[in-house]
Amino acid sequence: MNILILHGSSDLYGASKILLVTVNALAKRKHHVTVVLTEPGPLAAILQEEGIEVVFIRLGILRRKYKSISGMANRVLVLRKAYLSIKKLIREKQADLVYSNTTAVLAGAYAARSTRTRHIWHVHEIIEQPGWLYRFLGRSLQRYSDTVIAVSQAVKTSWMRFVEEAKIKVVYNGIDYSPCLEAVDTLRKELNIAPDTVVIGMIGRVHHWKGQGYFMQIAARLVKKFPQLRFVMIGDAFPGNEYLYKELDAIREKEQLDDCLTDLGYRTDTPSLLKGFDILVLPSILPDPFPTVILEAMACGKPVVATSHGGALEMVDEGVTGILIPPNDVATAASLMESLITNKDKRLQLGMAGRAKVLSQYTQEAFEKKILNILE
Repeated sequence: MNILILHGSSDLYGASKILLVTVNALAKRKHHVTVVLTEPGPLAAILQEEGIEVVFIRLGILRRKYKSISGMANRVLVLRKAYLSIKKLIREKQADLVYSNTTAVLAGAYAARSTRTRHIWHVHEIIEQPGWLYRFLGRSLQRYSDTVIAVSQAVKTSWMRFVEEAKIKVVYNGIDYSPCLEAVDTLRKELNIAPDTVVIGMIGRVHHWKGQGYFMQIAARLVKKFPQLRFVMIGDAFPGNEYLYKELDAIREKEQLDDCLTDLGYRTDTPSLLKGFDILVLPSILPDPFPTVILEAMACGKPVVATSHGGALEMVDEGVTGILIPPNDVATAASLMESLITNKDKRLQLGMAGRAKVLSQYTQEAFEKKILNILE
């Protein structure tokens, strides 16, 4: 088949890592794949190194920074240009399938409909607010896709208000865990952290719902009782969300976290950093669909503390592979984490159980088999 894949960013966070697995699986089956990205970046470089054709088109990605009237007008104009470009590309490549990876990409769905090309939408998001956007995207998924792939049952459930159940297929993410299994801790040496110091970290893009502020507030609460703790944040901002750094700086200053918290920004050596953590925290204040970083942390043998909603409920077994905390209660969250901080044996036990789960239930082989069955 000739397959046109559209993706909203050129970073190497969760959805991009899953895209790489999908593209490589298709390439191994001798399908011709063309990936359309908005701009150059790490993802584009890897794809091109692997011999995958990459085309750059401004896709009119939906972002919070475009929520104003002028912003929406901008998106309509860019989307129209993207629609025409993709429509032309479908014909040039004689595409049999258009595959849109994330709901932030709309132009491919419209172009596929107008050219009567099969369209599959891989949904990595739970978006229930604002309501108008939820309704718009839900109706678009129903109208402009032949199949909707949901990354978790939580994602499927959230979109079933608008999309018929039979159209939605749940495919859990799976990645190559060998980098996690083979990684060596580089974090402690880099930050000069003693071997017996408990390190609590989070990894994720800086976004209004990802919970960096919540993580910092939990850290401030915990460090009062455990002064030797170290906290590490990894990840940069979505385009248009750079203003959030000011809010995070204000929390850091108010809570006096300079001595115990380090922000490393964007990094590509995630497994080596995870190896230096004692605990990974996923502090998302809104439901996280199926965070890949939990899979990586489990593969690294680390216990996971996650807010109790979204895909995390399907990934983290309470008291077995990690701990679930409320998404909006600093005091309770900190209290629940104390047993992991004070009990090294418990951390190791939960970490090993997490590794066993991820290597048996969320394998790359299982993901590839299911995704190929749908795409082919």
